[in-house]
Amino acid sequence: MRFIEGKDRKQSSLFPVSLEDAIDQENEVRAVDIFVDSLNLEKMGFRIHFPEGGRPAYHPGVLLKLFIYGYMNRLRSSRNLERESKRNIELMWLLQQLSPDHNTIANFRKDNPDAIKKVFRATVALAKNFNLIGGKLIAGDGTKLRAQNSKKNNFNKKKIDRHLNYIDNKLQGYNDALELADSTLAKENIHKEMNKHNTRKDKYHKLQEQLDQTKEEQISTSDPESRHMVLRSNITEVAYNVQSTVDAENCIPIDYEVTSHNDRKAMGAMVRRAKSILGNNSFTALFDKGYHTGSELEIAQKLNIKTLVAIPAPASNAPDPRYNIQHFIYDPREDHYICPENHFLKTNGTFYINHRGKSNESKFKQYKTKACKGCPVRELCTTAKNARILARNIYTPVYEQNKKNMEADPQLYRRRQAIVEHPFGTMKRQWGFDHILSKKGKKRASADVGFIFIAYNLRRILNLIGEKALKGVLEPNYAYFSTFMNGCRTILVFILTFNYNIHNSHFIFKPATKRLILVRNWQNY
Repeated sequence: MRFIEGKDRKQSSLFPVSLEDAIDQENEVRAVDIFVDSLNLEKMGFRIHFPEGGRPAYHPGVLLKLFIYGYMNRLRSSRNLERESKRNIELMWLLQQLSPDHNTIANFRKDNPDAIKKVFRATVALAKNFNLIGGKLIAGDGTKLRAQNSKKNNFNKKKIDRHLNYIDNKLQGYNDALELADSTLAKENIHKEMNKHNTRKDKYHKLQEQLDQTKEEQISTSDPESRHMVLRSNITEVAYNVQSTVDAENCIPIDYEVTSHNDRKAMGAMVRRAKSILGNNSFTALFDKGYHTGSELEIAQKLNIKTLVAIPAPASNAPDPRYNIQHFIYDPREDHYICPENHFLKTNGTFYINHRGKSNESKFKQYKTKACKGCPVRELCTTAKNARILARNIYTPVYEQNKKNMEADPQLYRRRQAIVEHPFGTMKRQWGFDHILSKKGKKRASADVGFIFIAYNLRRILNLIGEKALKGVLEPNYAYFSTFMNGCRTILVFILTFNYNIHNSHFIFKPATKRLILVRNWQNY
């Protein structure tokens, strides 16, 4: 049976294949090269000028190309990128056979989080140029990416107290054992264990002092700005919460932000940035119930941005659903409620503060009526001993406006998950980017996340329009330049074949290496 046979490894070739010929014209690495070359890196904040002396630095464009290519091919580690630059023919072509060491690679990512975000903005502008962003409907959500900090290195006051109580019990046990010990060796071993536990006790006291000074609820020792968060149901992890806003037209992210808190206070800043990026406020924004916060809804409504935020289930319902709070009618002019039995629930005008906090979210007025005492349907309305009391938050008007938006177009909100979960699913499940690679703060985490979103947007754009269209926009003269270079290559081969000399140039052919070396001053060509 015949098989396809490979070429002999020892076979020589008169005209070896160059790197340019080895990379197909439709290879996406060419798009990465053209995209980075089209950027004004100095304006974006990358360091271009270095003082003379010592070893020359790598141009930021070289390292930026390396990272974008790496993330598009699921390579994030600086050591892996260093290794690939020496053996990956696509990277050899892209970097012009440069091979930065892993420290240089890692430092570039660490030192340029703000500039990397501007590169992401450039991918959004590129998508706009191809009309891939509709700007009419966006969806926002957050996803948790695990931090480089284990659960055991994350502490809150309750956990610290639990450890201190454990240590105190152990020390008490050692003291009791010390009284019963009858040999010097036994006493020395007990003292060693006591010293070990006292050292741990001092560490926990320092952590407790740090929590008291910073007023934070928890502290992480490996990655200080990461926080213990709920991923889903009862599954928790020390992580960062990455907030992202995605345009509905082609599921392209237009914004991202790395945070250390939950979704509750994120929506206002997200819609504000979306307005700036899209250049208008005529879009509709979709968010899940984790963003249902009065102060954030108020920001969006003041910006005249229509928002549809899922409404959480009420904390308590009446024994009979007909007497739930949504069936009580509020009169804004008279500032009172009318219950289903046509009784008026009035307020004394005093604002109370919920025990959970002092923010505006916790301020409310109470509404009640004396008619509850003799109401024949009281058992259907409330289980309270005295009377039914309604609490009206100062943000209730914005909650009611959001409710109207949801009721006006219930089918629109159902698109939210398909829009915003699309990029997250690709990044975390398909590419495996479910954790933050760096540590020591949000700035470094933001650089890592920035490259993930840059890679996603470029891959998405290439899939939608193809590399040819991208070349046509980023480098209008690309086709002419490519034809010119191919023509020059043909002429040079012709000259070599007939042993011609041109302008005092000469060619040296080394049979031992089977390589053609051109010795020429090309600046005078």
